[in-house]
Amino acid sequence: MDYMKNLIADFKIYLEVQRNVSKHTLIAYIADVKEFNIFLLENDIKKKSDVIINVEPETIRTYLSHLYRQKVKKVTVNRKISSLRSFYKYLLRTGKIKNNPAAIVQTAKTEKYIPTFLSVDETFQLLGDQSDNSVSGLRDSAMLELFYSSGLRLSELAGLNVTDFDFRQGLVKLRGKGKKERIVPVGQKALQAIDDYLRKTTEVRKKCDDNLFKNPLFLNARGKRITSRSIARIVDAITVKSGIGRKISPHALRHTFATHLLNAGADLRSIQELLGHESLSTTQKYTAVNINRMMEVYDKAHPRAKK
Repeated sequence: MDYMKNLIADFKIYLEVQRNVSKHTLIAYIADVKEFNIFLLENDIKKKSDVIINVEPETIRTYLSHLYRQKVKKVTVNRKISSLRSFYKYLLRTGKIKNNPAAIVQTAKTEKYIPTFLSVDETFQLLGDQSDNSVSGLRDSAMLELFYSSGLRLSELAGLNVTDFDFRQGLVKLRGKGKKERIVPVGQKALQAIDDYLRKTTEVRKKCDDNLFKNPLFLNARGKRITSRSIARIVDAITVKSGIGRKISPHALRHTFATHLLNAGADLRSIQELLGHESLSTTQKYTAVNINRMMEVYDKAHPRAKK
């Protein structure tokens, strides 16, 4: 067991230092490797301290069959395969194994995912009520404006500091997945909402820190950095209050940002840069949204479209 603990500890350092993966990816990969090792031990596949090293591709396929019987989602199974591939790739690089048993294991075909997004009218309805001039009201308004203005991830918005903004040029520096930084534009409406919020919280920030610019941008009621979970709850509450008639997540605002840009003629490469996608294929899912919308318009409008 000590051998396995040391092996996973070394793998964790490799992911953090050399791969520079995000916190969520790190937690998921380590948990997946541990889960696979437990499966091997519980099923008496090999009763050795280094059981996880001495496996064949067939053993991994047996594990995947076990996951499918447990009705684990295909997207989760694919992530576990990625975790094991990375783990055995690390073992291969460090000379602990001669072949990567996970390299030839195929991932499952998943259903094409079409992002949820709001129409322009729904978005304006969601952002429309800005009558609450309290600290929390201005903060919530600024967060929603920023989500839609710049297409931030939830974790990126929660991690923002005041110093990340260049108000003169209308830019914000974001720390995305794998701690990768990118700079994206911020619209005038969002900048104004953030400025109103900062002015309202000047006294609170002084009490928390003499240097206001070291502070996180968005604060909770105790003057500390607001959490991703709290932001999600706020978005949920505002969505219900807006009356748009459906539940959305903060990520749906990111999808809305990308879809509206595409519909207005922005090219995929630019949207990829703004969203911080490593691969263009990830961004191309918004093309499917655009095509679906185009087909709906065609079916409704063209006199010979209907069968």
